[in-house]
Amino acid sequence: MTTPLAFGAMPDGTRIEEVALECGGLSARIITWGAVVRDLRLAGHAAPLVLGFETLAPYLTDSPHFGAIAGRYANRIRDGRFVLDGQAVQVDRNFQGRHHLHGGSVAFGKRAWRIVELSGDAVTLQLDDPAGSGGFPGALSARCTYRLGPDGTLEVLLEAATDAPTICNLAQHSYFNLDDGGAGDVLGHRLRVAAEHYLAVDDGLIPVGDPAPVAGTPFDYRADRPIGAALPEGGLDHNFCLAPARGGVRPVAWLAGAGGVSMTVETTEPGLQVYAGAKLNVGPPGLGGRRYGPHAGIALEPQAWPDAPNRPEFPQATLRPGETYRQLTRYRFALKGAVAGGPAVI
Repeated sequence: MTTPLAFGAMPDGTRIEEVALECGGLSARIITWGAVVRDLRLAGHAAPLVLGFETLAPYLTDSPHFGAIAGRYANRIRDGRFVLDGQAVQVDRNFQGRHHLHGGSVAFGKRAWRIVELSGDAVTLQLDDPAGSGGFPGALSARCTYRLGPDGTLEVLLEAATDAPTICNLAQHSYFNLDDGGAGDVLGHRLRVAAEHYLAVDDGLIPVGDPAPVAGTPFDYRADRPIGAALPEGGLDHNFCLAPARGGVRPVAWLAGAGGVSMTVETTEPGLQVYAGAKLNVGPPGLGGRRYGPHAGIALEPQAWPDAPNRPEFPQATLRPGETYRQLTRYRFALKGAVAGGPAVI
C-alpha cells in the first residue's frame, strides 16, 4: 500500500493516515498519529510483535505511548526544570505533577505528523514543533524514517534540527511481546543487555547517584535470563548505561520469546530504557481483541540518559543551530534456526 489510507480523525478534524510497509518477511502498519508503529508482523509467526490498537480512538485516550516517538525529550527531567546557556527553562510537569516525561502534554507521540516520503518498504514522517511548545526553547523540525530491510529488520532513523539552542532526545516506544502479541505476559521472555551499569532512581524515577554496577543486582542482564526471574522492587523501568556518548551502531540487547521469535536491538544511543510494563492495564482491547494487562509487553527504548540536562556528567542532549540530531536504531527479528539474532551477537 504505497497510498496512505484514512485511519480516523482527531477532535479538531485533522485526518490521521495509515501506510503499510512490507519487506524481508516483516510487514508493518504505521499511522501519522505520533508516528506510531501500530502493528508489526513476522512471516511464519501468527501473532503481532508489538502492542497496539485497531482504531484511532484508544490512541487518543488510553495509549501508554504504544509504538510512538517520544519527544521532544524522552524519559524524565527532574521538576521539569533545567538551565541551558545560563537561562532557566521550565517545561511541562506531566509526571506525578512533579517531573517532565516524554515531551509532556503536547508530546511528539500525541501529535499528527505528516508523510513526506513513501515507498513499499519505507516511510518518512515529519513534525515541525514551534518554539515554546511544552516550554522548550527553539523551533524543532523532526523526521522519523521507518524502513523494513531484507533481513527481517525494522530500522528507525530519527533526525532533527533547530533554529535556537534546545534539547532533543527522541525514542521509539514500542512494547514488544514475541509470543502471543500481549494476550499473556513477557516475564518468561529471555533478555540480554550489554550494559555493565544502570541508573538507580527515586520514587519519581529520577536518577540518583552515579551509574551503579549491575553485578550482583536484579539489573544484571549481561547473560540472558528470564525477565521475571528477579525483578527489582518496584518493577523494571530503568536506564541501562551503554556508552558515555552517542556512537556507531552496535548490538546492545537481545530478546527472545518461548515460541522461537528473537529480536536483536542495535543502536547509536548511549542509553537503553528498559520498561517491563508492570503498570500496563489498558481498558480498550488491543490488536485482535487482546486485553493488555501487567507485563503484556516490554519497551526497549534507545535514547540519551534520563535527566541529562541536570546532570552534566551524563551524555548530553543539547542541540544547536547548524547541528543535526541523528539516532539510528534497528530491531532485527528472526525465527528459531535463522542466522540473524541470538545472544552471541552482544
